[in-house]
Amino acid sequence: MADVPATPTPTPPSASPGTSAKRGKQAPLIDPARIRNFSIIAHIDHGKSTLADRLLEVTGTVSKRDMKEQLLDDMDLERQRGITIKARAVSMRYTHHGTEYELNLIDTPGHVDFQYEVSRSLTCCEGALLLVDAFQGVEAQTVANAYNAIEHNLEIIPVLNKIDLVHARPEEVKEEIEQTLGLDAEDAIGCSAKTGLNCQAVIDAIIARVPAPTGKLDATLQAMVFDSVYDEFRGAIIYVRVMNGVVRKGDRVKFLQAGTAHEVVELGQLAPRRVPREHLSAGQVGYVVCNIKSLGQVHIGDTLSVAQGEPAAALPGYEQPKRMVFCGLYPSDGQDFENLREALSKLQVNDPSFVFEPETSDALGFGFRCGFLGLLHMEIVQQRLEGESDIDLVQTAPNVTYRIKVKDGDWIDVHTPQRVPANGDIEDFQQPIVRVSFVLPVDYIGGIMKLCADRRGVFVRQEYLSPTRAMLVYDLALAEVVYDMHDRLKSITRGYGTMDYELRGYETGDLVRLDILVKGERVDALSIVCDKRDSETRGRAVIKKLKEEIPRHMFEVPLQAAIGTRVVARETIKAMSKNVTAKCYGGDISRKRKLWEKQKEGKKRMKSIGQVDIPQKAFLAVLETGEEEGRK
Repeated sequence: MADVPATPTPTPPSASPGTSAKRGKQAPLIDPARIRNFSIIAHIDHGKSTLADRLLEVTGTVSKRDMKEQLLDDMDLERQRGITIKARAVSMRYTHHGTEYELNLIDTPGHVDFQYEVSRSLTCCEGALLLVDAFQGVEAQTVANAYNAIEHNLEIIPVLNKIDLVHARPEEVKEEIEQTLGLDAEDAIGCSAKTGLNCQAVIDAIIARVPAPTGKLDATLQAMVFDSVYDEFRGAIIYVRVMNGVVRKGDRVKFLQAGTAHEVVELGQLAPRRVPREHLSAGQVGYVVCNIKSLGQVHIGDTLSVAQGEPAAALPGYEQPKRMVFCGLYPSDGQDFENLREALSKLQVNDPSFVFEPETSDALGFGFRCGFLGLLHMEIVQQRLEGESDIDLVQTAPNVTYRIKVKDGDWIDVHTPQRVPANGDIEDFQQPIVRVSFVLPVDYIGGIMKLCADRRGVFVRQEYLSPTRAMLVYDLALAEVVYDMHDRLKSITRGYGTMDYELRGYETGDLVRLDILVKGERVDALSIVCDKRDSETRGRAVIKKLKEEIPRHMFEVPLQAAIGTRVVARETIKAMSKNVTAKCYGGDISRKRKLWEKQKEGKKRMKSIGQVDIPQKAFLAVLETGEEEGRK
């Protein structure tokens, strides 16, 4: 392994008048040639967070006394679920052959929903460790993340984790890497992140093979904002990667996209806790505090530059997150509406890929229509809201974004079924299509092919990664994927199958809005958009569930599923009835008829003025199981 030559530390560039004179002696700037910025990319559960723990240990950044598992996963939810949700950055110092290097690791999530976090992190790196489980091999998300890193022109170092397992098959996995990803796996490093075996070699490879940053210390300040967190006392704390120049405490800086200028009150690096520094220079990764109290002023992907003089050019931002799944979130207690708004606002600074807007529902009251990257993302946000803000939530059925061309020629984006126009006003109804890659044992190919055929999937290709594992690729409607595809995949493949998907675009579909009517009135919270061929079974499943959950009233309650004015399914909740002829023993039948007619008139009058009480548990029961039962 070639040694990297040590280079002398450069002298600081001349600062602008009125800055360095006030500060006195400054710490020397670090030469960008001694910096390595890298990321760890892998499929979920292949050991990213554990390897990050070992690197912190080997470099001495964290002492063994302070060490705990998943050190960078500092959210309670991350530790409970054993997954990484937020990208984290940490700086490590390590001496290699007499030269001290600064290693900046940007830890990334592995789940398909958090692909946006991965993209942001890779933009700030020059290299990546492609971590592959030595037993499980290449999985769907491994392929997606590797291609993502290749697109960002990163130096990729293959690392095989868990080689200490009895069933590890490193040679076969190397073949899978070469065959599937086209990478040279001859120099792949075998290690065990759990025991620390060979983790020293991983650090040596990072220093030798990851290119140093190319930024210039004497250029105008240019830094990329790649993340932000909200602190209750300090406001927004911004994570940056400095591309060119130097930023110091007390400098006036400008966010080019937002157009706002602020004074830097503190800056520093994460090791892994916040450590204040005098400056951040080209190539370094750290945090900046500017006393930003307004949450809307931070834009992820923005460029930080100088406020006085000519600012640097704005860096090309990475693609905006695509919110593909929408649902309504309502406080179960109407008094919590403002608390929910505040909690959502705080969460949005931590998670810019999540959006929300106010909406009202006749059934559920005031709430918010929220947009997410995927179904797991939606679940995570809901759990964070309930855990961190102590708000009990009611969630409506998830749906995807549709594009509709109305009769006057305008295109509209629809995030909620209630906003779908009447059938007569729709000229073209389009839905998002995704390309789904399934990686699974060959024994289960037939089951997955049948699952995709049932959901009107279009077969694209089939590849064999090894004699026992294959990759199937299908084009499917996103609505078919987000509801329960992941659960069905795990069920069919006994837990061995994995999947990843990417948006291909929008295609015209035979889609309709299915309304649920209770006593002739539409219940907006239960409307869904579905394929016309599924509408009858989906409608029947929902109203059967409603019939079980809505209590009987003193009058008959009809339940209907309808497309426009056409009813496709119906159930009736029978009225509670009193035996009004119980005291009539024998005698003339006309007496009984008179009592029955009187009862009938009363029921008729009650039906015209009576309101149907739909309990909240009825909504929840339908939202939880209606989708799955509609497919049976």
